[in-house]
Amino acid sequence: MTPEWYSNWFAEAFEQLTAKNARLEKDFHLGHWPRYDYDLTTGKLLFSQEGKVAVVAEIQIAGSTSTMAGNWLWAWANSNLPDELLADAKQVRSLGEQNGIDELAQAYVVDTDDDLEALGWELSGAMVRICDAVGAYRSPRGKGGGLYLVIKSLSWASDKRDHCQPC
Repeated sequence: MTPEWYSNWFAEAFEQLTAKNARLEKDFHLGHWPRYDYDLTTGKLLFSQEGKVAVVAEIQIAGSTSTMAGNWLWAWANSNLPDELLADAKQVRSLGEQNGIDELAQAYVVDTDDDLEALGWELSGAMVRICDAVGAYRSPRGKGGGLYLVIKSLSWASDKRDHCQPC
């Protein structure tokens, strides 16, 4: 049975994520760069413009959504992902197991509210809170859902940040 405190904690986690992501948008213009690339071998998310990397993020993988399946899959349960980027997701699973919180401890979370993107952001918010990350980013996966990445740290690629603004 889910602990009594969890519902409020979960809502607060999403509020915190919203505030953190707003800060990342303000300070690093996240959401406005014309290009992003992620590298799951190095654990980096790069934002660039005109072939020049402007912002570099260290990431962990939270999970992914699937519109076809109508669910969320935690990264720790996806055997296709590199183990080096799953440490934070495994912390989430551990907290879920210790406290009887199924949506954190079970591999799949079904989208019962018919809002898969909201579910992905909410669960990413829980991971950001548990692991004290600085924010999260959703990478579209074409027609099928999204890959949610948790941002552990973020920095400008060079000291020329005053001249580096997204289009």
